[in-house]
Amino acid sequence: MKIALGPLQYYWPRVQTLQFYEAARQWPVDIVYLGETVCSRRHELRLADWLEVADMLHDAGKEVVLSTQVLLESGVEMKTMYKVVENAQYAVEANDMGAVHRLNGRPFIAGPYLNVYSRPTLEIMARAGATRWVMPLEMGRDGLTQLQQDRPEGMETEVFAYGRMPLAFSARCFTARNRNLPKDNCQYVCMDHPDGLLMQTKEAKDFLSINGIQTQSAHVYTLVHELEVLRALGVDVVRLSPQSQHMEEVVDGFRSVLNREDSALEVHAALVPRMPAAPCNGYWHGRPGLDMILTAANMGAEA
Repeated sequence: MKIALGPLQYYWPRVQTLQFYEAARQWPVDIVYLGETVCSRRHELRLADWLEVADMLHDAGKEVVLSTQVLLESGVEMKTMYKVVENAQYAVEANDMGAVHRLNGRPFIAGPYLNVYSRPTLEIMARAGATRWVMPLEMGRDGLTQLQQDRPEGMETEVFAYGRMPLAFSARCFTARNRNLPKDNCQYVCMDHPDGLLMQTKEAKDFLSINGIQTQSAHVYTLVHELEVLRALGVDVVRLSPQSQHMEEVVDGFRSVLNREDSALEVHAALVPRMPAAPCNGYWHGRPGLDMILTAANMGAEA
């Protein structure tokens, strides 16, 4: 099973972003997704810069994929999407149907935001040119098991396995609103929250995290205990979403479990202090997303 480093969800300073991907050249990841998927106002890196990063990672032996923006609201954003999908060198992750149509039958990766929950939808993606699909964030083990049985021949499967889950997108910028700023004059306050801005209930319980126009889970989703199950289901790629600190340790931990060098319980215990929030895996078990469940099966597998 391959490890993919998902697209950067947050707005980091240019130097930090470039240093992150320079370090990633040495990490045991097979695939790296690049590009701005959240907000076109984030200008620290533009498309030309992402392509330079792509070249650097390609030269280091990584498979590079360019991801398109999820919510397109302007002609400028459409033109950027056209440039991404029409690049002649790197594969593309399509995150909305406009990108799928623009690809016009060329091979692509169907991103998690295309909401592939059924066999007919997966077949539509395959006919459109998809060679790999990414499981929607809210789908659990039972849904994945069924679609693995139904997936078209030659279609690979990728599963989001670590990080704050990107759950929804809105035309309104919640981070700017938190500062009483309009979206068009947001002053780029997302940069003040390199792993998202936590929201809590009136009872001071973690609820969600906001990241510009994106709503994320408050907790950090992790399927490190389920890697053997994913392998048995025929999953081809697990996706790890970047965080601002300790990402190398996260990648190394998942790789060691996949290689059966360390147990999932040991790696999980080592990673929890390095997460920006508490862990969760509820959706995988068909439970509320905030839950963290260790089943008898995966506990037994560590014995």
